[in-house]
Amino acid sequence: MKQEAETATGAPTTLWDRTRQLATREILETALRLFTEQGYVETTTAQIAREAGVSQRTLFRYFPAKEDLLGGNQDRFGLVLTAAISEQPTEASAWEALRAGVAAAQALHETREQALERFRLLHNTAALRAGWLEKRLRFQEDLLPLIKARMDTAAGSADARARAVIATAFACLDAASMAWVDNDGKGDIMDLYDECLAAVRG
Repeated sequence: MKQEAETATGAPTTLWDRTRQLATREILETALRLFTEQGYVETTTAQIAREAGVSQRTLFRYFPAKEDLLGGNQDRFGLVLTAAISEQPTEASAWEALRAGVAAAQALHETREQALERFRLLHNTAALRAGWLEKRLRFQEDLLPLIKARMDTAAGSADARARAVIATAFACLDAASMAWVDNDGKGDIMDLYDECLAAVRG
């Protein structure tokens, strides 16, 4: 995932930013390669730091938790998701706003190949899967007021319906990403997301 601070033109702002960008990219690429070759559990942060040419202290300054090495700090997924939904026009439905958020979060992957390896590791590694589910529940709570505001309050409990809509969107993302991995990354994950959502909504 893209980690660097950027200007409006997309270029890193300072020499420190460019140095940090290069360091984080090297660490992430090294981690993803080792996770793929050896397995997530079998790969240590010490090995990643050594092969990336940095100290463990530097590695943990950029990535506080081992799971963050799968593709950058997962909290950024939540931040991008929330920001994209907040930016949607008021006339956009809850479903449309959530789709825009999911699409923005998926754009954080730098390449299709990296996205495929990350999803494959996520779905096939119990420790990563458990961590993702825990974070997902927090993301859903963060999104609740944004989605609730787009619900028709005259139709019943906006709170319950908003929770159901958010949970469905995340379930569709899970189903789409698993199908995408099973198909070796063929096709577009957002097309699969749309198919899953259409199936659920009937």
